[in-house]
Amino acid sequence: MSARILLTLAAGVALASCGKPKADEAPASQPAAAVEEAPSTGAAESPSLPAAFDASAAIAGVYKTDPRHAYITFSYDHQGYSKPWLRWRSWTGELNWNPASPDQSSIVVDIDAASADSGVAEFDDHLRSADFFDAANHPKISFRSTSVALTGGAAGTVTGDLTIKGVTRPVTLDVTINKAASDDFAKAYKLGFSAKGVVKRSDFGVDKYVPFVGDDVTVVIEAEFVMPRPESPQ
Repeated sequence: MSARILLTLAAGVALASCGKPKADEAPASQPAAAVEEAPSTGAAESPSLPAAFDASAAIAGVYKTDPRHAYITFSYDHQGYSKPWLRWRSWTGELNWNPASPDQSSIVVDIDAASADSGVAEFDDHLRSADFFDAANHPKISFRSTSVALTGGAAGTVTGDLTIKGVTRPVTLDVTINKAASDDFAKAYKLGFSAKGVVKRSDFGVDKYVPFVGDDVTVVIEAEFVMPRPESPQ
């Protein structure tokens, strides 16, 4: 091999080694791509929430429960292990609503005592027995309001007399009127509300297994009431 070729190879190796970074030397950082930032508004934006329903906007009149959308459920502490939820399968209610004077409004509810539904047939039979609701001798559980009060917007309280097994005690429910409007599906004017309260079952003689099984019973109502669609003014 000629000296000229050797010199050419040596020069190529030298140039290659000069252009390669050392093993312990980090390569030069590349300029970061420009990131376009949205202009700051100075505060996080919150989604807009619908305004609370104004109960005074609900049409006055007598409403009856829509049986397809009416639920009374109740729960209790079962020995600390769980808090089962049960319901009444059969009940009716009537609401006489006076938006101009809510305190003049009233509500009555009648429950078929034999319709307690736990989802377990054997337990349902026990609930109907004299140990609990004694449905054979006391077939109806009733509630008759004694006062209705709005506490702001759509929120309020309903106090009334609850009768179970022939024993009557006052009970207060926290109530929210969710919506009132003309409903095309129901072909009627509809009012829906949620209610919640706590009663002591021992106050009504339904005290089997207290305190082994909880005495306080949480009652939750989700109900829709309907009335004939008001006629349009001529």
